[in-house]
Amino acid sequence: MGKRIKRWGPGLLLISPSLVVLAVFVYGLIAWTVKVSMSDEHDALGSKGFVGLKNYTDLFTNDINDRFTHSLKNLLIFTVVFVVGTMVLGLLWAFLLDRGVRAEGVFRTVYLFPMAVSFVASGVVWRWLMNSNTGDDAGGLNWIFGELHLGFLQNSWWTNPDWGMAAMAMPAIWQLSGYVMALFLAGFRGIPQELREAAVMDGTSTFQLYRHVIFPQLTPVALSALIIVGHMSMKMFDLIMSVSGAQWLTEVPAVYVWQALLTSDYAKAAAIAVLLLLFVAVLIVPYLVHTTRAERRS
Repeated sequence: MGKRIKRWGPGLLLISPSLVVLAVFVYGLIAWTVKVSMSDEHDALGSKGFVGLKNYTDLFTNDINDRFTHSLKNLLIFTVVFVVGTMVLGLLWAFLLDRGVRAEGVFRTVYLFPMAVSFVASGVVWRWLMNSNTGDDAGGLNWIFGELHLGFLQNSWWTNPDWGMAAMAMPAIWQLSGYVMALFLAGFRGIPQELREAAVMDGTSTFQLYRHVIFPQLTPVALSALIIVGHMSMKMFDLIMSVSGAQWLTEVPAVYVWQALLTSDYAKAAAIAVLLLLFVAVLIVPYLVHTTRAERRS
């Protein structure tokens, strides 16, 4: 026992401040949020007692106008369009750069630049670009389409009640496709050149080379990009608030939490926050388990 303490003691002492901060400000606050979510603290007067899972069940069965399920539907549409868009564009750009282009550094910089812009700043710009006015009052993209005599492309963008959340994903796709491109490009460049040359020596075509040799090697990168982009979409707040503000058409759970806090409904806000945490955990935990097992096997 003494040898183990001597062996692990200095290391634990070194990281103990980080462990304390993590325990208090991450896991401690998560535990506090769970506690509040099981209370009846629906106003500024404080909690009067423990109600168990009632706040969670009310979100699905007793929420006014099914507001929470509506926000989940919006989040699902936003996430699907956002994830598919960033993955497809990121892979396409990385593939084109991997094939070799002149001034590759310039293209990499152009693709990565949007990532350096905050969601609030890009949201303000995209709010103007996605102006829903058409005809003589058109602005943003609708004005550009009108000037190009492509008026049939003018539409209401995020204000459309049917597919407005799909349009809302456009700014996020623009902002993060370059990041996904960087991940895939690193994956392309990490494949040994000898592997490519061996496949060519065996008579494989370019299509077969990418289909059977290179793309399968990118599976870990694709999974990592999917996890990162997916969990970012689930907690999207600043972009949506910058583009549309707090509106029924574009409300997602993160915006619902903010509005619940404005009305001092802390129990409801905490319940939604815990559900969001569970949704993210469902996405991330299997990936972490898979990565840990892969590292142990290697």
